[in-house]
Amino acid sequence: MTRTPAKGGTARLLFDVAQSLQKARGTSPAPFDIGVAVSGGGDSMALLHLVAQLAPETGARVHAVTIDHGLRPESADEARMVAQFCEGLGIAHAVRRWQGPAPTGNLMDQARQARRDLIAHWAQAQGIGHVFLGHTADDQAETFLMMLARRSGIDGLAGLRPEWIEVDIHWHRPLLGQGREALRDYLRGAGVAWVDDPSNENDRFARVRARKALRCLAPLGLHADDIAAAASHLAMARQVIVGAVHDWSVGHVTQGAGALSFSPDAFAEAPVELRRRLLISVQRWIGGTSYPPREADLARLISGLLSGRDATLGGVRFRQTKGQIAASREPRAAMGPVPLGQIWDHRWQVSGPAEPGLTIAALGAEGLRQCPDWRDHGSREALIVSPAVWQSGTLIAAPLAGLPGDWCAQLCPDFGMFILAH
Repeated sequence: MTRTPAKGGTARLLFDVAQSLQKARGTSPAPFDIGVAVSGGGDSMALLHLVAQLAPETGARVHAVTIDHGLRPESADEARMVAQFCEGLGIAHAVRRWQGPAPTGNLMDQARQARRDLIAHWAQAQGIGHVFLGHTADDQAETFLMMLARRSGIDGLAGLRPEWIEVDIHWHRPLLGQGREALRDYLRGAGVAWVDDPSNENDRFARVRARKALRCLAPLGLHADDIAAAASHLAMARQVIVGAVHDWSVGHVTQGAGALSFSPDAFAEAPVELRRRLLISVQRWIGGTSYPPREADLARLISGLLSGRDATLGGVRFRQTKGQIAASREPRAAMGPVPLGQIWDHRWQVSGPAEPGLTIAALGAEGLRQCPDWRDHGSREALIVSPAVWQSGTLIAAPLAGLPGDWCAQLCPDFGMFILAH
């Protein structure tokens, strides 16, 4: 029997990272590729160093990426520092640069989303299916306090997830059970330098204010790991609720050509929280949004559907048809053309013969007219926003509308997996 190392110290750090590496490897003994996001700060530098120690015995081929956000003059130098560190470890390293924030909006949120998108695109281009992030118990506790200030429910208070799947990437946070200072002690012992971002002391940002609030709570005996443990307990409770939504969807939701339908009677009889969470999942899965809709908008949608009315929310059209509530992509919200090989409209992977000039875009009404048997494959509303293969305005294939040729289209992920992963 393998004994779990006591909390704290290098043994525990290695144990936690090894557990995540094992999940990434699965049951195959073959070498596998993982990505590590490294900013140059203490958390991510410790994660990379730990992964590098374990890579030979786990079969992991390690790749590192740094996002140069350009918000500070020192960011380019920090990216070069990470590159030199990776070279010393024999790890391939890449830098991706953010073009900067929009004139309005939440700067920290924009930077966070940009980092995630750039990392995901880098991983997809490299064929990397698992990416490791260096968030700690301190990040978990700070997130809890921020969500508490926003009066969040269980989803917000459950905090950061240890792992999840998004845009076909399996994300891991192996160090959520470890404190920030423990990682710096590890780096000191290993003789590894790191960079402290001065924005981490800027009260302009909510996370910095939450970090300072944690210090004030310490005299009360309330520390980051205590709050992180509470968030973990809430996450377990949340998972039970998510499982209930998933089970209801298996029994009541029909999926076809990327659209969903379910009985309005069954929906009306479902518990209030289940209805709410189901529609959030429907809207995010079809619409591709990173966050749930506003509560007021969601309440109006639920009220409308219970009253038998059609509605639109966040790029998703809800219609009452043939005794069902049908949800499909709103045509004007569908993504424009993308090159073959890229994920289209947030969830479609189209594969087939690689030829120059091919793009993936919505089938549309004109494309549907070129598919004589489309009625055998789904509703018009679903099929006109299904992925099709085009070449200079000529329809080459419509995999979901009865004109597949040598092409197929797959959802990444399907609706049931999306519920469980989000």
